[in-house]
Amino acid sequence: MSGHSKWATIRHKKGAADAKRGKLFTKLIKEITVAARMGGGDEEANPRLRQAVIKARTANMPKDNIDRAIKKGTGDLEGAEYVEITYEGYGPGGVAIMVDSLTDNRNRTAADVRSIFAKQGGNLGENGCVSYLFTRKGVFSYSTEKYGEDEIFETALEAGAADVATEGEAIEVTCEPDDFERVLAAMQAAGFEHENAEILKIPEARVSLDHDKTQKALRLIESLEDNDDVQEVSSNIDIPDDFEPDE
Repeated sequence: MSGHSKWATIRHKKGAADAKRGKLFTKLIKEITVAARMGGGDEEANPRLRQAVIKARTANMPKDNIDRAIKKGTGDLEGAEYVEITYEGYGPGGVAIMVDSLTDNRNRTAADVRSIFAKQGGNLGENGCVSYLFTRKGVFSYSTEKYGEDEIFETALEAGAADVATEGEAIEVTCEPDDFERVLAAMQAAGFEHENAEILKIPEARVSLDHDKTQKALRLIESLEDNDDVQEVSSNIDIPDDFEPDE
């Protein structure tokens, strides 16, 4: 989601980071499996698989888990057959929300996503109702405790990044999807260790809400992210720097 570094910080403050680790691994395994099934198990020849593996390594997933997921995708090991489905809708205050899923049961996932939207004050919409508001970008996050924006800025722009900005407690570097691996390699070669590196749907503009609607919208997003079939949730909500979630 846009401003995902802020949202990750909020979740960490709520003590949810460790609890979500198992779910994150499950979602990453699905992505690696699907990437390997669609493009083969060779990372060099399969860009989607390379990016999925990069994300898994960033999350400190053990190599054995990654290798097993690849083998499930190539058919060397038995595994479920997943399909990709994207849902679009609106949250409290009219914020746009996109939900990318990988599922082995379309009916279950559709029912779950619809129910979450309804229970959390949102509305599931038709395909295309909000997707035009988003653009895919490569996003890298670096800790402000370890690096300054100026030093990140110079290396990132030289590598081909489009923008560098501080978002909450993170410095975010954005680039075009085609430049993702080149920028990543250049930043690593310069000694910068990222907190997160992935290709996300970024909104063209963000929507500001009052505290109550922001809280409700984030509750909807978190509920969607908690679903095992949901891989990524993107939103155009603008989370204020001083926002503190209710307990």
